[in-house]
Amino acid sequence: MVKDWTKIFNKYKGLWVALADDEETVVGSGKTLKEAKHQAQEKGYQSPIFSRMPETLDTYVGSI
Repeated sequence: MVKDWTKIFNKYKGLWVALADDEETVVGSGKTLKEAKHQAQEKGYQSPIFSRMPETLDTYVGSI
C-alpha cells in the first residue's frame, strides 16, 4: 500500500523522523537520529521506523 508522506515532508524537511508502525504517525523528530529516537522512546515507542526527510524533492529520470 502506498503511503502519502507529503504532509510529513512539508513539516519535517531535512529532519530525521521516527514513525509509528502505521508508517504515517510521527512520534519523534530532530536534526539527528539520536534526537528522533529519544523523543519516540519518551512517548513509549521502543522500535519506531526511522527515515530522514529530504530538504527538497528532486525529480530523477534515469537513462542509458
